[in-house]
Amino acid sequence: MESTRIKQGIERAPHRALLYATGLTRDDLAKPFIGLASSFTDLVPGHIGMRELERFIEKGVHTGGGYPFIFGVPAICDGIAMGHEGMHYSLPSRELIADIIESVAKAHGFDGLVLLTNCDKITPGMLMGACRVNIPALVVTAGPMLSGRARGRRLSLVRDTFEAMGRFKSGAITSEEMEELEGCACPGAGSCQGLYTANTMACLTEAMGMSLPGTGTGLAGSAKKKRIAYQSGQRIVSMVAENLLPKQILTSNAFENAIRLDLALGGSTNSVLHLMAIAHELGLDVALELFDELSRDTPRITDIRPVGEYFMEDLEYAGGVPAVLTKLKLKLKDSLTCSGKSLLKLADTPCWDDEVIRDLDNPYEQEGAIAILRGNLAPAGAVVKQSGVSSRMLNFSGPARVFDSEDEAMKAIMEGRIEVGQVIIIRYEGPKGGPGMREMLGPTATLVGMGWEEKVALVTDGRFSGGTRGPCIGHVSPEAAEMGPLALVEEGDRITIDIPARSLRVEVAAEVLKERKKKLSPPPPKISRGYLARYARSVTSAADGAVLK
Repeated sequence: MESTRIKQGIERAPHRALLYATGLTRDDLAKPFIGLASSFTDLVPGHIGMRELERFIEKGVHTGGGYPFIFGVPAICDGIAMGHEGMHYSLPSRELIADIIESVAKAHGFDGLVLLTNCDKITPGMLMGACRVNIPALVVTAGPMLSGRARGRRLSLVRDTFEAMGRFKSGAITSEEMEELEGCACPGAGSCQGLYTANTMACLTEAMGMSLPGTGTGLAGSAKKKRIAYQSGQRIVSMVAENLLPKQILTSNAFENAIRLDLALGGSTNSVLHLMAIAHELGLDVALELFDELSRDTPRITDIRPVGEYFMEDLEYAGGVPAVLTKLKLKLKDSLTCSGKSLLKLADTPCWDDEVIRDLDNPYEQEGAIAILRGNLAPAGAVVKQSGVSSRMLNFSGPARVFDSEDEAMKAIMEGRIEVGQVIIIRYEGPKGGPGMREMLGPTATLVGMGWEEKVALVTDGRFSGGTRGPCIGHVSPEAAEMGPLALVEEGDRITIDIPARSLRVEVAAEVLKERKKKLSPPPPKISRGYLARYARSVTSAADGAVLK
C-alpha cells in the first residue's frame, strides 16, 4: 500500500506518533488510508449538504475496513462569481484543486481517494488530481437541487433569475415579481437544476466510470444520495485491494462514452474544456474534432433546461444516467467502471418516461448538442451549443459590434446600444486575456430575457455557462490576447456564422487582416500580480483544454 511509506519501519516512529495524535489506534495502522477530499463550504448551495455525506462516506470506509481522513478543497460558486472580477478565478481554480489533490495525496501516502464534489470546476479539478497521482479513486457528487416553485410554476436559477433580468429590463415583469423569483428559484441545497456545467460533469463522471451507478442524478438531500455515499466509502476500500486505478478506468473508450452522453443529453459546452484537461493528465489525445465527429452521429434525446423544459429531477425519476446509457448502448464502447463492472453491463436500466429520455429513432434533434466551428475567425476552433440555437439562427450574418471586455458589452446591452442584426464580439476574455476565460451568462441571459435570442449573435474567446442558450459561440481560438483573428475585427466587419457547415468567418480579405495585424501590438496583461498573473503566463489555448504548461 502507498501508506506503507509513512507508517512502517523503525524510521517511521515519529510519523506513527503524529498519526496516534489524530486518534488512530495501533490496529488502524494496518488499514488502507483513504483520503476523503471534500469541497464542503457554506458559500455554495451545491456544497452545503456535504457534511452529512462526509459522515456516510466515513461510515462506508470504516465498514469496508479502511480508515478515512477528510481534507478540504476550495469551491467557487459560478453564479455568485458571475459578472464581476470574481469570475476571473473560476476556471483557474480547477488547476488549484488538481494541485491540492496531488499535494495532499502524495504528502500523506493515501492508498485511495473519495472525491466529494459537485459544482463546475471542482469535479474536473478533482479528477485531474486523481489522474495525476493514479491511486484508486472514485467520485461522489452531492446531487442536483430540486426545482423552485412560485405561483404554481417550477423555477430554475438561470431561466428565472439571470434571464429574468432581461425580462425586467424590457418591462415584462415588475420589481415585485423579480424579487419573488429571487426568493423562490433556489429552494435549498444542490447544484443548479438544469444541465449546466455542474450536473453535466456529474453525469459525465458516471459515464466515464468514476462514480457508482446513479450518482450523477441522485438528488441532493435524498436518502439515495446518502446510500451512494456509504456504498462509495465501502467500494474504495475494495478498489484499493484490487489496485483498480484511474488509468485503467479512464481510457479512450471512457472519454468517447462521456462525450456521447454529453451530446445526447444537451450538456454544457464547458465539458469540452474539462474532458480535454482530464485527458491531458492521462496523456490521452481528446481533440476538438472528436466532439464534432461524434455529434454528427449522436442524436439529442433529452430536453432538459436550459434548452428544454425538463429538470434534473425529471431525468432522475426517468432512470438517470443508466437509462440514458441504455438507450445509447449500441453507440457506446465497453469500458471498466469503478464498480468493477463494465459500462455495457451496467447499461441495462429501464426508462420510466420515454418523453424525458427518448429513443434514438425519436430524438429531439438528429445531431448532438455541441458543434465545433472553424474558419478565418477561429482557425483553431470555436464551440457552440447548437441545441440551444433556434433553426432560424443556425445561419446568421451581420455587422460586428466590438467590445474588449464582457463589462463593456454588458453595459451596452443594458443601455440599449445594441441593434437588431448585429454580431456582438467580446474579446480579450480568453484563458490568457481574461485572464481566466470568464463565463458570460450575464450578457447571454439578459439578451434571451429581452427576447433577442433571434435578433443578434454573440462571439467570444471567453466561454459560457452551461445555462447559456441562443447563437452564442465561445472558445474562439487562438484568442485575441495571442493576436488571434478576433483581435483584428473592426466595428462593422461582417461576421458570418454557419453552424450546419461548421463555419465562423469574418468577411474581410486575408491581405487586409494581414495589414491590420502588422499594426497591432499585444495588449498589456490586465492583472500583473498574484495567482491570475501566474496563471495567464502559463495557461494554454482553450483549443487544448486551457491547461497549464
